[in-house]
Amino acid sequence: MATKYISYYPNTLEGQALLDNFVRTRRILRYRDNDRIVEHIKRGMPLYEVESLEKRGVNEKHNLMMHGECLSTCAYLKEQGIEVDLVYIDPPFASGADYAKKIYIRRNPLVQKVMKEAEQNLDNEEMKEFEEKMYGDIWDKERYLNWMYENLMAIKSVMSENASIYVHLDYHIGHYVKILMDEIFGEENFRNEIVWKRSTAHNDSTGFANLHDNIFYYSKSSNLYFETPMVPYSEEYISNYYNKQDEDGRKYLDRDLSAKGLKGSGYSYTWKGKEGYWRCPITTMERLEKEGRIYYTSNGTPRYKQYLDEMEGVPAQDLWVDIFAVNSQAEERVDYATQKPEALLERIIKASSNEGMLVADFFGGSGVTAAVAHKLNRRFIHGDVNINSLQTARDRLVNAGAEFEIKEVKDGVRLFRNPVQTMDKLRDNLIPGLTANAKLDSQYWAGSIMDSKYGMMPVYLPNLLDGSKRVLDKSEMMNIIHKALPDLPDEVKRVIIYYVDVEEINELRQFIEAENQQTLIEFELRDLKQVLDEVVMEDEAEWDLQEAKDPLGLSMGWKLQLKSFHSDRVAKKVHDFNEKGVLQTNKKRASGKSANFSKIKLSDEGLETIEWASVDCVNAEKNAPWHSDMEVKIEKMGTVTINGKKTQDYWDASIASDDKPLRLKIRNICGDETIFVL
Repeated sequence: MATKYISYYPNTLEGQALLDNFVRTRRILRYRDNDRIVEHIKRGMPLYEVESLEKRGVNEKHNLMMHGECLSTCAYLKEQGIEVDLVYIDPPFASGADYAKKIYIRRNPLVQKVMKEAEQNLDNEEMKEFEEKMYGDIWDKERYLNWMYENLMAIKSVMSENASIYVHLDYHIGHYVKILMDEIFGEENFRNEIVWKRSTAHNDSTGFANLHDNIFYYSKSSNLYFETPMVPYSEEYISNYYNKQDEDGRKYLDRDLSAKGLKGSGYSYTWKGKEGYWRCPITTMERLEKEGRIYYTSNGTPRYKQYLDEMEGVPAQDLWVDIFAVNSQAEERVDYATQKPEALLERIIKASSNEGMLVADFFGGSGVTAAVAHKLNRRFIHGDVNINSLQTARDRLVNAGAEFEIKEVKDGVRLFRNPVQTMDKLRDNLIPGLTANAKLDSQYWAGSIMDSKYGMMPVYLPNLLDGSKRVLDKSEMMNIIHKALPDLPDEVKRVIIYYVDVEEINELRQFIEAENQQTLIEFELRDLKQVLDEVVMEDEAEWDLQEAKDPLGLSMGWKLQLKSFHSDRVAKKVHDFNEKGVLQTNKKRASGKSANFSKIKLSDEGLETIEWASVDCVNAEKNAPWHSDMEVKIEKMGTVTINGKKTQDYWDASIASDDKPLRLKIRNICGDETIFVL
């Protein structure tokens, strides 16, 4: 439960009136249920306890990685007095798409054999089951807009007065969010709609091919930081205009030195037999001649040489066609589904921030914003609810030599890997007795549980895709009572309401009793965190830890040798993948088609299911912040990255360290991390 709620509004002096410029009496954009968000805004942002998970380096710049919702992250920042100078967010697009991470079996370090068959199968487009769903971009328009409204309000509350925000969307919902931003930031603070051409031409049988995203750029006030970025000239422009070159190969454009037709005064004199009205005095002309910067036409007219290598380019416009999406061969690729190119963020960060300023991305994804901010000597905050985002960004920042601290907001996000996967698991097997029920409105009820005393009990599950549903409040309960209960079958006597968090549970029970006067239906409130907590299973590992000593008995360091590693969840993923492959192969053969399928076979040791491993030589307590003294990441093709430095070596299942390791952390290929006290 939240420790308290932090106001979105700025603090006011005693006796000073608070202008209602955040939540207006009448919203500009009207849609179903948008009045409900007013109650959330009045309540404030939920502030939760925050736990430090890992500290990387001294971190003098106070760089942060936050595992939590945008709303609760902003509440923490505001409570700490942290103000952000630039925000870039690439939130879900309300496109209806699922985004998944492909899982690759690593090289078995004990047998030194690359499992090519597994990698080929995992790339097969028909084999979708062996993936880790990261999140689902599945919303209805109204809920999405309410969610975005509250997030944008929270973000604005932590922006400095000269800050800017860039919101990256596409055609699905961008035009609606533009109106929300007009309302929240003010139409007068709209700066640009940037159109980014993200892909090359392709055909669309039902209309014009969609090739671009939209980026809405706003400032918090008229006192903003902005420096126009320069874009290199295109090859076509260079060939058309910089089509002359000196003997040394320097390309140049020749410009007029005549002052005819110009406003203002010029200079009249004769230059090398040419009487004219010139742009510069004769002393300047003499200097240009001495520097070799004058080009003479066939009739002897002098013109100024403007060299290509001295030009920065042209000022960037609002149509960006020179930045390309991250392709499969790109060096910066980190295999994250929604990864954006570094060049895109580099242009935005350079334009709207200076060195030392704080850049934040509350839907951080692959970590591109933080990585580019670090490269450009800015401070950064990376936030996301998805554990795979935190892991991908963390490894990326380690490779870049960044220092940072990882904090976890205790808002319930750690209890599930991602919303899509958890919602599926809850409906399938996590809640005993829960089954689908066609009699119930699926908008409100996930199914029902049969009970000997009460009969059919409908079950409400919060939509974990919708951040506003994490807190079960009076507004949501009012919706359940007055919209969901009336449609229930007459035999229903009791309903079960699961929640991730509540404002105040005793007040909520009193509210239910007062509002639910029209039915005899009882309410049972259950904490969803307890359900999820009971099914969290840690992986198992065996190892051997030895100290090496020289002939004099002095320590030469420590070596931890992993002997085995087993993950039930990875094993189930592999089993499901194999079952699916066999089923599809049999179907093809039954229809007369040729088909071959090679099952993935895990070794008895299971070491090929490890993605990353690290030892901590500082902290001995299991729940203390992690201190990575030595770490290895096993890349997709089997080579290892050691302490952020890529190598061409293959892992031998060991980790060497100067000091004695006190703890071991292992991340499996599905992204689960387990800490072992040595």
